[in-house]
Amino acid sequence: MKGAYVVVAEDDEALAALLQYNLEKSGYTVAVATDGDEAMVMVDERQPDLLVLDWMLPKISGIEVCRRLRGGAKTRNLPIVMLTARGEESDRVRGLDMGADDYLTKPFAMPELTARIRAVLRRIRPGLSEERLEHGDIVIDRTAHRVRRGDVDIHLGPTEYRLLEHLMQHPGRVFSREQLLDAVWGSDIYVEARTVDVHIGRLRKALMAAAPGDPVRTVRSAGYALAS
Repeated sequence: MKGAYVVVAEDDEALAALLQYNLEKSGYTVAVATDGDEAMVMVDERQPDLLVLDWMLPKISGIEVCRRLRGGAKTRNLPIVMLTARGEESDRVRGLDMGADDYLTKPFAMPELTARIRAVLRRIRPGLSEERLEHGDIVIDRTAHRVRRGDVDIHLGPTEYRLLEHLMQHPGRVFSREQLLDAVWGSDIYVEARTVDVHIGRLRKALMAAAPGDPVRTVRSAGYALAS
């Protein structure tokens, strides 16, 4: 869970700063949006692992941001924790109906928010809540930033590490080059799709140097997957 990228959409500057400070102290990477427009742009540029979303945002309301994200093909499964001063049961139900995964009424205690975030990530993105990822004979120790295959340490470049980490969070799922570019490089950085092939090749070479067998599967005209 540490290292997960969280966008906080909150127009109260003091609260936004407090949220950013406490979430970064908990090990998250945090970006802040101060209105609904900015939140939509930030999510589009680099999709976060979770969005903390205030109901009463300027420009585009938080509830409308939530509705739009749930309607988008790339963002429909984005975990969203909604913050609001509204405490009425009907408002809570409306927020959850719009697609929020959890709902917290202001004022709230910071430990409660971080606990809710951990719970949502554990439920929806279980790969992010683990300090250690394992698939077959491959192990990633995310705390030490180490990779092993069998009994052999594997030295990967940062891009190959992020590629392997992403594939290990979704074993068996096929990702297109474009999806891997968005997940590993970020959609705000222009990189040619063929660059993915180069880094997949390097990852394969490093993994196969440690043990026989290629764990990365190429699916013709579709992309790449970690063999399940």
